[in-house]
Amino acid sequence: MKCPYCGSEKLRTLETRDSPDNTVRRRKECADCEKRFTSYEYVETVELMVKKKDGRLERFDFNKIVRGLQKACEKRPVTMDQIHELAEHVRQDVMVIGKDEVKSQEIGDLVMKYLKKLDRVAYLRFASVYKQFEEPEDFQKLLREVKT
Repeated sequence: MKCPYCGSEKLRTLETRDSPDNTVRRRKECADCEKRFTSYEYVETVELMVKKKDGRLERFDFNKIVRGLQKACEKRPVTMDQIHELAEHVRQDVMVIGKDEVKSQEIGDLVMKYLKKLDRVAYLRFASVYKQFEEPEDFQKLLREVKT
């Protein structure tokens, strides 16, 4: 950062405060011209985009994950808190990847990873839609995987 008055890079931070809107306010002084000024820092958030199988891009939607989990967990002993917690794990994992764009397959794989631990029947239901099962053999193959 440079002094807005003289362009010097010799700055001293006098005071730092957190603002209620998640910004950081810093009071600074220039060592060369001795003028004071205030700077504000904030976290820049970039909207995460999801690349669909057909190449389209759409915004990441946490609620879409929750709705898919609700369908898979219908009439299963899974609470809404567990569904939200699982969806939050997926969201956090996607954010940790650190890319602006993530493939829908990566999200689906994360959902399946967590759902398999939570409820195996719901896992099978979700997998049948996510992997687009067409034959009974598809279920048999996945059942053998779940049993191990």
